[in-house]
Amino acid sequence: MKIGIDKIGFYTPHLYVDMNDLAKARDVDPAKFTIGIGQEKMAIAPLTQDAVTLAANAALEIIDESDRQAIDFVIFGTETGVDHSKAAGVYVHHLLDLQPQTRTVEVKQACFGATAGIQMAKAHIALHPNSKVLVLASDIARYGLRTGGEATQGAGAVAIVMSKNPKIMAIEEPSAYLTEDVMDFWRPVYSEYAQVDGKLSNEMYLSFFEKIWEAYQQKTGLGIGDFSAICYHLPYTKMGLKALRMIYDQGTEVDKERLLENLEHSKIYNKNVGNIYTGSLYLSFLSLIEHQNNLRAGDRIGLFSYGSGAVGEFFAGILQPGYQEHLHAEQHQKLLSSRTEVSVEEYERIFAATLPKDGTAYQLDDQNDPAKIKLSGVSEHKRHYVNSLAVKM
Repeated sequence: MKIGIDKIGFYTPHLYVDMNDLAKARDVDPAKFTIGIGQEKMAIAPLTQDAVTLAANAALEIIDESDRQAIDFVIFGTETGVDHSKAAGVYVHHLLDLQPQTRTVEVKQACFGATAGIQMAKAHIALHPNSKVLVLASDIARYGLRTGGEATQGAGAVAIVMSKNPKIMAIEEPSAYLTEDVMDFWRPVYSEYAQVDGKLSNEMYLSFFEKIWEAYQQKTGLGIGDFSAICYHLPYTKMGLKALRMIYDQGTEVDKERLLENLEHSKIYNKNVGNIYTGSLYLSFLSLIEHQNNLRAGDRIGLFSYGSGAVGEFFAGILQPGYQEHLHAEQHQKLLSSRTEVSVEEYERIFAATLPKDGTAYQLDDQNDPAKIKLSGVSEHKRHYVNSLAVKM
């Protein structure tokens, strides 16, 4: 039985700052941001958007009534959840009006959470073939103003419906994975911002890729000549190129050219959104299949997932016949092109805005946020969400 990605979509907030403007404001050569790390625009989340609303908006555009009845497992991968106890997916379950006989959990391991969710979904569907699983990857990357990581911030979510006989990609077995206790990136529960050892994090990312790729080859006997493309977790888009350079000499010149070309297609969405942590790998995959017209059914796509701390995995999937018919490229292009650019000063103001942390009632002005699902306010330590297509919570 084939199991894999039946539907996939993404959402990002309606605001962004241009990386050239940010570089100038920080007295940095713009090429350091646009070429050095490969970023062009950075999505900005207003207070009306959080990990819950981003995920719900991403899912809202791809699920239909049959999905609402068939989904019996919601797995929410995030490292910027809104509650230390209640799973963010529970809010999404309500906002999407999914049927009540559903398991809902939140999964956390830095940027690896959604990959764990996909593997959990595969196992669930193998036992319950008529089930569908909604895997959500949603995050807001915040390192602080004028910090070393500021240029790699971003906000967005990817929603994936997993099922048997998937329309987009069937996921293969086996995969290769690795865990090591590494302090390259972490966020203590008392801290609003992450702690980052940037040099170590880059080194561990590449080390994990090298080790896991070797383990995957030993398990499967596959090499780069067997892949039409490899997608990477992209905390910034230059990172994918650094990883690919480690292995592309293992194939022919044709292999190298193909993988490099497809890497460029896989970076288009990410360089215009920024780092979305758990969703970055899957935004890369979505960018590839919505921009590269030369892919065909039967093509094998590799996926490298890395979550600091650290856990990594490499796995692969096979594109399915007619997969192009089930994509939402036009919708995603419209989403990105309709965003509003803000000045660096406005970005800083938005970034500095916070919700009350003492239970004070606070009503948000959401009139300028075009999203269908928004955070409308807080009271008594409770968040209140609104779905303009339904009713207030």
